[in-house]
Amino acid sequence: MANPLSLPGYSQGELTVTHRCNWVMAGASPQYVQYHDEEWGVPSRDDQHLYEMLVLEGAQAGLSWSTILNKREGYRRAFANFEVEKVARFTPKQVETLMQDASIVRNRAKIEAAILNARAVQQIQAEHGSLAAFVWSFVNDTPIQNDLASYRDAPTSTDVSDALSKALKKYGCKFVGTTICYAFMQAVGMVNDHERDCFCRKTCAALGGAKPKAKGKAAAAKARTAAGA
Repeated sequence: MANPLSLPGYSQGELTVTHRCNWVMAGASPQYVQYHDEEWGVPSRDDQHLYEMLVLEGAQAGLSWSTILNKREGYRRAFANFEVEKVARFTPKQVETLMQDASIVRNRAKIEAAILNARAVQQIQAEHGSLAAFVWSFVNDTPIQNDLASYRDAPTSTDVSDALSKALKKYGCKFVGTTICYAFMQAVGMVNDHERDCFCRKTCAALGGAKPKAKGKAAAAKARTAAGA
């Protein structure tokens, strides 16, 4: 096991340790720690980043998140830096090329889903103005603030992720089941699931304009209506 004194966030002079969510294990790679500290749970309304996370969360199905993070740069190269318009024009020939690319997960269904999802995002943008406006409407444009003593207490899906999954599927998206959608929501800050004592929690809450947890119930009701549930 890694020496705790060598972990990021530890100050030998003050004898204090920065508390992170328990999914960031001792000995985690700097890349993994950086993702937790600087990106996970930060509210994002950038369509290119939202599409990237939709693809990466779908790619993770059946795999570890560390595997996907290690391949992230490969994905960016392979999928035109996640520019929606470019990926939407990918051809069957390009799919075959991607199937030989060891820098990504070489799963045909997941590769084809990334392309189909880019085309779906284009339709969403045409109808709703942006992918951000569409997905954030499921939480009333305000992140749900959960209060978790431990990340182990976090749900794997909710009424909101159910509704988002259903709505994305209506546009033809693939690999967007409710569990994947909830992980997506966590990643892009639609829900703040940083642990109560995690040093990132207050920052993410402030960036999102924290509202009472009860807001999640109203968001879920609106989401079910929007999805036609």
